[in-house]
Amino acid sequence: MEIATIANAAGSSTGISQATQLQPISLAVLLEKYAHGGETSPEQVKDRVANGLAAVEHTPEEWAPRFREALDFTILGGRINASAGLPGFKATWVNCFVQPLSDSLCESVDGVPSIMEAARQAAQTMRLGGGVGYDFSVIRPKGSWISSTKSYASGPISYMHIFDSMCKTVISAGSRRGAQMGVMRCDHPDIFEFISCKKVSDLSIPLDARPLRNFNLSVGVTDKLMQAVVADGRFDLVHDAMPSPTQIAAGVVQRNDGKWVYRKVRARDLYDAIMQGTYARAEPGVLFLDRIQEDNNLRYCEAITATNPCGEEPLPPYGCCDLGHLALHRFVTRTVWEGEPEFDFDRLAQLTPVLARMLDNVLDLTPWPLPEHEAESKAKRRIGIGFTGLADALIMMGLKYSSAEGRAFAAKVQETIRDAAYAGSSELAMERGSFPLFDADLYLEGVRDDMEGTFASQLPEGIKQQIRAHGIRNSHLLALAPAGTGSLTFGNNCSSGCEPVFSFKEIRRIGKADGSIREEAVLNAAFLRYQELGGDIEKLPDYFESSQELSVAAHVEMLNVLTPMVDAAISKTVNIPADYPYEDFKSVYMDAWSGGLKGLTTYRPNAELGSVLAVDNGESNGIGKPNGHPVNDLDQSDPDRRGRLHALPETVMSSLQCCGYLGSCG
Repeated sequence: MEIATIANAAGSSTGISQATQLQPISLAVLLEKYAHGGETSPEQVKDRVANGLAAVEHTPEEWAPRFREALDFTILGGRINASAGLPGFKATWVNCFVQPLSDSLCESVDGVPSIMEAARQAAQTMRLGGGVGYDFSVIRPKGSWISSTKSYASGPISYMHIFDSMCKTVISAGSRRGAQMGVMRCDHPDIFEFISCKKVSDLSIPLDARPLRNFNLSVGVTDKLMQAVVADGRFDLVHDAMPSPTQIAAGVVQRNDGKWVYRKVRARDLYDAIMQGTYARAEPGVLFLDRIQEDNNLRYCEAITATNPCGEEPLPPYGCCDLGHLALHRFVTRTVWEGEPEFDFDRLAQLTPVLARMLDNVLDLTPWPLPEHEAESKAKRRIGIGFTGLADALIMMGLKYSSAEGRAFAAKVQETIRDAAYAGSSELAMERGSFPLFDADLYLEGVRDDMEGTFASQLPEGIKQQIRAHGIRNSHLLALAPAGTGSLTFGNNCSSGCEPVFSFKEIRRIGKADGSIREEAVLNAAFLRYQELGGDIEKLPDYFESSQELSVAAHVEMLNVLTPMVDAAISKTVNIPADYPYEDFKSVYMDAWSGGLKGLTTYRPNAELGSVLAVDNGESNGIGKPNGHPVNDLDQSDPDRRGRLHALPETVMSSLQCCGYLGSCG
């Protein structure tokens, strides 16, 4: 399809200064994934969703129109759009969860499910449409002693294969692909095996035949490790489990805190192993556990050791992701191509509490895969308000993603959302009550001798006073998720989440349920609007920046300005050039830790990993940049999967594998 004809595609889209119609692929995927019962337009889908979300209100006739208006400026998580307002539909409305497990094969330990029971619970969760994250650190290391059977433990990696096979089986039984995150603490004795457990020596092995294909991996990195790396010190690999007689004879000793030191390593060697893995294969990702827990509003009643499969929600056992996104490009009231650009911050502040109310309603309306999910959710009422289309909004405002002005704009947007979300949740508490585990003093706890204050303690003073006086409905309110499918569909192919635009024109191969494939061109939403307004597409202004053009520093600097105003986390990929020096690459992670980030995911194409996208043989992509159009495979047979990547010889990191391409996060 030629660029000149795309603007005439069928399907409408609502916005202030937007293209008037959805592109064909956006409309087709939207209807494929979300439409039910004869729905033929986005408006009908949004009508159903608004009515469904209002069903729990005391005056649904008042709130349904307000929710419907908000849906023209927001994009809800995919499971909400696919499920809300459908009587008798049993799929969960919530995208992802974290599943606890114990160091026991068949028996629960202190109320925590055994490994096999955890696998059963995860299967039930995936069967109803949820992705699952796990912390495998609790499982005793390989070769340690099982006193009840006088045998040696096989280690956590062996049990991960059970979950991998289960996920694959659940996938084959339905149309929705599962998503899993496996986390291991950096001080677990099997950490080196975990880092390399997905590596293959033969790159000709098909992607789906590789080990642990249905997992993303992240290492839970502690401050103690990073401090030891800086000091070039030694680092203990430890566990509570008793070592075998052979291991004790080999020198395993018990510390004063009761933990067994299975091995002492040079901290820099462990850090280098993590870096080598993510440099070569984009896995494992890194979670900075101490920063996550320190910032946690509920650190007084929960410990977080894992995340959902995409990483934007660090969650406690049985915690869930209840996500919705403000479509930032919809708030641009006048583009730079129409005069002095304007962004409607007032409307953004007004609609954020409405989105919070919709997401709070989801928690009372969704079918839950497990009663434990419902109990955890009702006790804390976590939600995740984020945004999508940031890069499009920047372009429409004439701002470069990589510029100080662009970052200042993004910071003002997130600050507006943060303040409106917390103030709105406090107002909702006046109507509905605070979440049951709310304790004002602990929730707003400030700096202590051993750690910084909670996220809520850093809010503006007026909002803190409001929370102290009236409480707050939701323990956490903010998460920047990828929003890949929603951005492609309801967002008319706007940029995903806080990411830069990947490409202004792509050729997508659409795999349908019957196995057939067709190719369609799709434009970025801001580029399409620029074209419709008569812009010169052969010579784009310099603020049309794509992810490949940005420096590593530009990616990280955007994370740095957004992170302090997000109470959960951010799912974002830092694109690394293939020829980026390895020593500089290691510094990116060190800078992320010292800068207070909660985690980091990078993607660097190379011989082992390959490229994310193929490129066609066109001489020009029609936007002033030669070498053809990126080619993205889109699988419509899966109701919440954005792409099928054939070119990758190794799994890509969480932001691509699970969030928007192969999985289930928003």
